[in-house]
Amino acid sequence: MVLDVVIDDASVTIQIAEAFRPDIEAIIAQIEQVAISKGADIAALDVRGLILQMIRGIAGCESGCPADAKGLIARGYKGFDLHYVEGGILTAHTKTGDGSVINLKMFPDF
Repeated sequence: MVLDVVIDDASVTIQIAEAFRPDIEAIIAQIEQVAISKGADIAALDVRGLILQMIRGIAGCESGCPADAKGLIARGYKGFDLHYVEGGILTAHTKTGDGSVINLKMFPDF
C-alpha cells in the first residue's frame, strides 16, 4: 500500500510494506515531520486511528471479505471528509485548528 500525505504544500509518500502489521509509529513520525515543517498542529487529530481504519478498509477482512472501504466512508471518521475513489483508493481531507489543510490518499497494492 502507498499513503500520500499533503499538508498545505508539503508532501510525503509512505510505502506501507505490511498492511496487516503496519509500522504505525514510523508512519506517524513521517507525517509529524511534514506537519512540523509547515507549522501545522496535528495533535488534536486522530491521524493514527484514521490510517489504521483506512488500511483495514482497503486490505482488511475483519468484517468479511472483500474489505469494506465503502463502509468506512459511510461511517465517517472524526472530523475527516472521506471519499472512495474507483480502484480501491481512499482519501481523507480536513483542516487543523490553525487552518492547515491535510490530505491523505491511500492506494492499494493490487
